[in-house]
Amino acid sequence: MIEWDPRLYKWEQIANVVAERIDSGAYPPLALISEVKLQEEFDVARVTVRKAMEALRGRGLITTKPGKGSIVAPQ
Repeated sequence: MIEWDPRLYKWEQIANVVAERIDSGAYPPLALISEVKLQEEFDVARVTVRKAMEALRGRGLITTKPGKGSIVAPQ
């Protein structure tokens, strides 16, 4: 379980954790990232996870296809 930093939004912290996982190889290129699993892991609302995913898309770390889900962008 994550210890939330009150100075940052939860979605920012989730985005940072997922980005670290991508950088470390825990989520390799083309790996599917489940919003539902992240929601359960961090015990947050789905909208919070979606905001984190939006931030990751903005950083170019993931791509999302409607109806297919989000995957780690190829390096």
